[in-house]
Amino acid sequence: MNCQQAQHFLDQLQLFKIKLGLDSMQHFLARLGDPQRLLRCVHIAGTNGKGSVGAALHAMLTAAGYKTGFYTSPHLSSVRERFQISGTYISKEDFARLISRIESVLDGRQITYFECTTALALLWFAEQQTDFAVLEVGMGGRLDATNVVTPLVSVITNVSMDHEQHLGDTLAKIAAEKAGIIKPAVPVVSAIAEDESGRVIRETCAERQAPLYLFGRDFSGSGAGSLWQYQGLDGLKLTDLPMPLRGGHQISNCSLALAAVQLLQRQGWAISEAQIRSGLAQTRWPGRLEYFRSEGRQFLLDGAHNPAGAAALREVLCSEFPRQRLILVWGAMADKDINAALREVAPLADRIILTKAADSERAASPEQLAAVLPEASQAKVICAASIPAALDQARAMAAEDDLICVSGSLYLIGAARELLLGGLTDAEE
Repeated sequence: MNCQQAQHFLDQLQLFKIKLGLDSMQHFLARLGDPQRLLRCVHIAGTNGKGSVGAALHAMLTAAGYKTGFYTSPHLSSVRERFQISGTYISKEDFARLISRIESVLDGRQITYFECTTALALLWFAEQQTDFAVLEVGMGGRLDATNVVTPLVSVITNVSMDHEQHLGDTLAKIAAEKAGIIKPAVPVVSAIAEDESGRVIRETCAERQAPLYLFGRDFSGSGAGSLWQYQGLDGLKLTDLPMPLRGGHQISNCSLALAAVQLLQRQGWAISEAQIRSGLAQTRWPGRLEYFRSEGRQFLLDGAHNPAGAAALREVLCSEFPRQRLILVWGAMADKDINAALREVAPLADRIILTKAADSERAASPEQLAAVLPEASQAKVICAASIPAALDQARAMAAEDDLICVSGSLYLIGAARELLLGGLTDAEE
């Protein structure tokens, strides 16, 4: 099986609907030799910020000289982006070889796309004898395919409304799903709010005797711009830390990653202050508040696919990006709360270009998106038939001091980023 054939096999698994549950995953991993039992993991759940926390933690552990795996989802343009070891994506050869092994072990049994990619990550990290594996939950936590590990540290970033059709229609129900990654006696770091979701996390930690370290209570961060300060566990205080990720909300995300590092230090892992600083400086998280210039135009890409993410984008647009005009390119999946997310950002835009986020039945049409906007915003709308057409229109109407913000679904961000900058794995192919 070559890489293209492996990709085709994986794509065929998209026909199987999302399936929350661990029994089939556990049985399947047993047939693969239980690679998850060979790994030292940090497991990350939460509505927003999982990837940012994982990217910062991955970078710091790598800077400390540890061979560190990082499994994340979704990808932007190539599925191989989901699998990294110490900053290097999985090769085409390893990807094809491991997919081939998975297919042979399956022997015709059914598996979902996410179960397959999770198994591939666990296999690759175990095979490569990583020192650490940073694993991002796909959705929820309790029944997520990644929840087959017993980690060294668990992280729950926050809880807000998202994936209600699978996780529940209240913050408490969604928090209960994310609390499913909490294991007996395994320490937890979280930036959970003081609301019903926070109550669920605190109660679950107490029941499972899992020490809980909260942002704002046990550790904190502050600052603005490119430097920030961390007040950590055990009286640690670090000042003038580099902040490579944009947005005020990234202070809590990087603080969570640093608190996780401190808990690993408590367990005997050596990570120096210089290595922490070096890792933070090297942290990258493409497609999330990613700013660049292309062909004389300013672009900001951000996968603000739910109301909380859109609120964070709105805050950044109001505080960090002076411009003449804002041209918003937006696409979303129809099963998301397209109303609340788009309405959060649309009032800031001078022109709004709506397009279909992906070639999928799940993608909302530009007309569906336009219909959720108030009349005042509808007057600014242009509907584009495709993502390339939307970007062409945005470039044509933008001047050098205007900002083109491409946002909504990560499917849109991935396609737009590849058109504008090329794929993330291109340099390794």
